Amino acid sequence: MKILIVLTSHDVLGTSGLKTGFWIEEFAAPYFIFKDAGAIITIASPKGDQPPVDPKSEDKEAQTQYTQRFYKDNTAIDLVAHSIKLSEINQADYDAVFYPGGHGPLWDLANDPDSIHLIEDFYNNKKPIAFVCHAPAALVHVKIQNGDYLVKGKQLTGFSNTEEEAVQLSKIVPFLLEDELTKLGGLYSKGKDSESYVKQDGLLVTGQNAASSVAVAKLLLETLEGEKITNLNDN
Repeated sequence: MKILIVLTSHDVLGTSGLKTGFWIEEFAAPYFIFKDAGAIITIASPKGDQPPVDPKSEDKEAQTQYTQRFYKDNTAIDLVAHSIKLSEINQADYDAVFYPGGHGPLWDLANDPDSIHLIEDFYNNKKPIAFVCHAPAALVHVKIQNGDYLVKGKQLTGFSNTEEEAVQLSKIVPFLLEDELTKLGGLYSKGKDSESYVKQDGLLVTGQNAASSVAVAKLLLETLEGEKITNLNDN
């Protein structure tokens, strides 16, 4: 089982001068859940090498058992520090792809042609795709073979407008994720702010916020196992 994790390369919140990047917990929890399940993990980002970390994800209150494990795991730290450029990635080499959040994806992954093409390739080849928190921003320009937006008519979630207001970034982000997914025809829903909430629609798995990262990772693994069973039954 080979899983690709795609991290943002973007490190500034618009013109605010504030720093952003990927949210550590949203990477660390899925990474170790995948690793403990025996997956071989590759990490990629638009620019390659060390993706920026959202400094707020290093705050004491943002830490979990998974982030603590990450800080002590030199192999994982090194893997992140040497992420592969997205342009060098081929979906044929992987069974699934997972996108952690942080605000960075709103700027780069939403518009990155390599990321857009990669997601389309995974989906068209019937491989699971999963996104948590702000990472569903990577879907806003993704289309399926009939030309429709991939999110159209799909049950999904992502960082909500009220959560964006709570972190006081509604006026800084390039778009509000909840509004954008809805505008494109996505059947957006949400749970309580800052609590785990996950939606699955076929091969698409999405989580609302950082608290959802564990559930998204586990659901992606279950989906992968289901795909294996289906393929065995087809033979």
